[in-house]
Amino acid sequence: MKSVAREVIETILLAALVFLLIQITLQNFRVKGASMEPNLHDGEHLVVTKLAYLYVDPAWLNGLFPFLSLDTRSPVFFFGQPQRGDIIVFRFPRDPTREFIKRVIADPGDRVEVRSGQVFINGKALDEPYVFDAERDRLSMATLVVPPDSYFVMGDNRRGSNDSRDWGPVPRQYIIGKAFVTYWPLSAWGLIPNYTYAKPNS
Repeated sequence: MKSVAREVIETILLAALVFLLIQITLQNFRVKGASMEPNLHDGEHLVVTKLAYLYVDPAWLNGLFPFLSLDTRSPVFFFGQPQRGDIIVFRFPRDPTREFIKRVIADPGDRVEVRSGQVFINGKALDEPYVFDAERDRLSMATLVVPPDSYFVMGDNRRGSNDSRDWGPVPRQYIIGKAFVTYWPLSAWGLIPNYTYAKPNS
């Protein structure tokens, strides 16, 4: 009986540990609305990876490992920062109880401008193959400099998206993670259409 009880307890603890790890690293998200059409559709269920942009405070690391002498002005990312073209899930800055999904368009320090629907980053037109002409509007936006530790986001369906053009950039601390895969409905199963831009010096 002791052996059986021990195995049951070990199984329960292992299951609890696996459940905890999943909760820490992954999150489910249901798309609501048409702001990411035609790439993501209303009602689709996604898996969001929280590890994608995992970071720690460099001051804490310096205290733990004094020999590091890390720059405390920016966090230390383990797997990389949000990049242009990434589709992210975040808490809405004006109401953190709500979660939105949009695409990263500009990074901290970038100058963003929209001229008749065409996005310009630091004076250069942004190539956006994920935006279909049918979803592109012809509106303009004056130049905006993305604040430190913030990201400018927009929906792929420019005609039907409420985004940074309306309420400003998203602070880093509101970002939950990177959309990774669509798992429901089964007909839509597959990797999320994130887009990778070439590095400026490549």
